[in-house]
Amino acid sequence: MKLQKGFQNLSKRNMDFEEVFQHILSFIQVQPNGNHRLIIGTDSQVHSSYTRFITGVVIQREGKGVWACYRSVNIARRIETIQEKVSLETNLTQEVACMFTPKKQKQIIDLVLPYVEKGASFKMVGHLDLGRGTKNKTRIYVDEMIKRIESIGLEAQIKPESFVASSYANRYTK
Repeated sequence: MKLQKGFQNLSKRNMDFEEVFQHILSFIQVQPNGNHRLIIGTDSQVHSSYTRFITGVVIQREGKGVWACYRSVNIARRIETIQEKVSLETNLTQEVACMFTPKKQKQIIDLVLPYVEKGASFKMVGHLDLGRGTKNKTRIYVDEMIKRIESIGLEAQIKPESFVASSYANRYTK
């Protein structure tokens, strides 16, 4: 597995996780009384000799903007089975989510907590590039992957709500 050095977005490359975390804290500090969602999701694309996985990290202030970045992992083979792809996508989402240790989550919650009575909120969400539609080949894996995301304390969302995996991360898999 080839892990690209750190995280990046359109304005900055090679961010380590601590930089990403500081950007998230700064984003929340601008308006701590908002409804914040930290969303993590992964998508993948099979290329000629490798498979690229992109994990998006998005902090969203509902109705008031986002800050986002992503991490890229290339596996030096074509991953052809849907089961292996969705399992690896879920693993990578879990891996990044676990970087937000209880101590780091507490730092975020401490920013929002004074404003909870005024409607502020914070939650962590895992976006899965899966769907339940009858024509969706991933439908048989939905329940298992949701359980895996929920097992680490995240709310799980699938298509059509899982835009971080199915839109943001997808954009960078090409």
